[in-house]
Amino acid sequence: MADELAGKTVGERIQILRERRGKSRPVVAGLVGRSPEWLKAVEKGRLRTPRWEKLVELAGALGVRDVSELTGGPPPPGSTERCSHDVVPVLREAIEETALAVSAEACPTPAALLDRTAEAWALWHSSPTPRKAVGAVLPQIIRDGRRAARVLDGSERREAHIALSAAYALAEQVLAWVSDSALLWLAADRCMTSAELADDPIALAGSAWVLGNVWRATGREEDAVRLVDDAAALLEPRLDAAEDSVRALWGACRLHGSITAARLGREGDALRRLDQAEAMANRLPADYAHPWTLFGRANSAVTSVSVQVDLYRSASAIDAAEQVDPESVPSVDRRARLWLETARAYHQRKDRAATLHVLQRAVRAGEESMRCHPVAREIAGELVPRTLRNRAEHDGMSDSAVPCPRPVRVPIRYRAGEVGEASRVVHTAVWTSSAVYLAMCGAEIDGHRAEVVVSGMPCVPCVRELALRDDRPDRSDRVVATSEEFRLPR
Repeated sequence: MADELAGKTVGERIQILRERRGKSRPVVAGLVGRSPEWLKAVEKGRLRTPRWEKLVELAGALGVRDVSELTGGPPPPGSTERCSHDVVPVLREAIEETALAVSAEACPTPAALLDRTAEAWALWHSSPTPRKAVGAVLPQIIRDGRRAARVLDGSERREAHIALSAAYALAEQVLAWVSDSALLWLAADRCMTSAELADDPIALAGSAWVLGNVWRATGREEDAVRLVDDAAALLEPRLDAAEDSVRALWGACRLHGSITAARLGREGDALRRLDQAEAMANRLPADYAHPWTLFGRANSAVTSVSVQVDLYRSASAIDAAEQVDPESVPSVDRRARLWLETARAYHQRKDRAATLHVLQRAVRAGEESMRCHPVAREIAGELVPRTLRNRAEHDGMSDSAVPCPRPVRVPIRYRAGEVGEASRVVHTAVWTSSAVYLAMCGAEIDGHRAEVVVSGMPCVPCVRELALRDDRPDRSDRVVATSEEFRLPR
């Protein structure tokens, strides 16, 4: 069996083992809570390799004792455990603590709670360390919101629950990828409960977006799609007369469903919902962004990249990414995610140099976010061999990063419009800490004026210099990038 599986992809291994055991796709897919179409797409390589938890389920359904028979080796570093963060214990205390008696003295007003929650959401989107920053203010907002919901009556109590639902929604965002699933579920459930007690359609739709995030992350994708579709239907009668925030929340539900459908391998459903969301984004002001979901034109464009990657359409994803100006994305975390999704696209194409380079850009855009995100950790673990990580630890380097063993050369050219078309030759260059590409021909190109490409007319001096350097016995380069410039999250 070992020889038969040698050199096979994970999807091919799953198909071989399934057929060896005489099990049909509908049977195996049903045992792991997926559709036969999803399993076929995994086997044929049209969807990315399932997460480790799902591979464990597939191994059980196939009667395989060791998951390495499916993967061909041990799990990538970072794929089987969550990153930890100091924000988890303080949020856990605020969410889980029980107060049997509360005092009505100095009770915050619903308006004050709503303002504080809105400020916390703005901090989440603007801070380079969003979890650390929000962790300093959100626990007290949750405590005050719970007290107000107990003390106030009538319409004020409902308004307090609206603010509390928004606070729990932010808690879910903060805890994603860094907390245990039980605490994440509790935050999402309390978000929905507060919205139900508020009896407010907008709060209910927002909490459905939050709960859908948790359902999607824990293997309940079909339920997540149905939930956000129901939320969109709840908002539809209000779209014409409502404020921009209501239309944006409807669009966010459509984007949510698009991503989930893409991960299920349902291309038509994913692209249809994406088109609907983009049409709604075009009805909003050009620079509008929803305070929670960031729905607007920029975020719709970022999500388009994610959808294309999840559909395993890496070329379309790269094309979509090239159309997005990162500076137009009104969130540090989302800007980092744009680079991460682009890195995923290059990773699908097995372009290690471009993947490493773009992942580096993601880390520069939002180091805290990338350290916590499992996809960033997984890609970094696959790119950097274990021996190099052990060497870094032996040399006393930070546990939060690993070095690239040598300068990474990437093909780049000027972006369209920066220079004339005749000057947009493809240079071979390395990225430096001063945000400049140093080309082999000696050209220096500002990072914001350049783009990483797959092919194109090469720069002849770059080719000549590269050949000369590679022929030298010591392989030394005059253009170098230190290991400090290529540090990735573990």
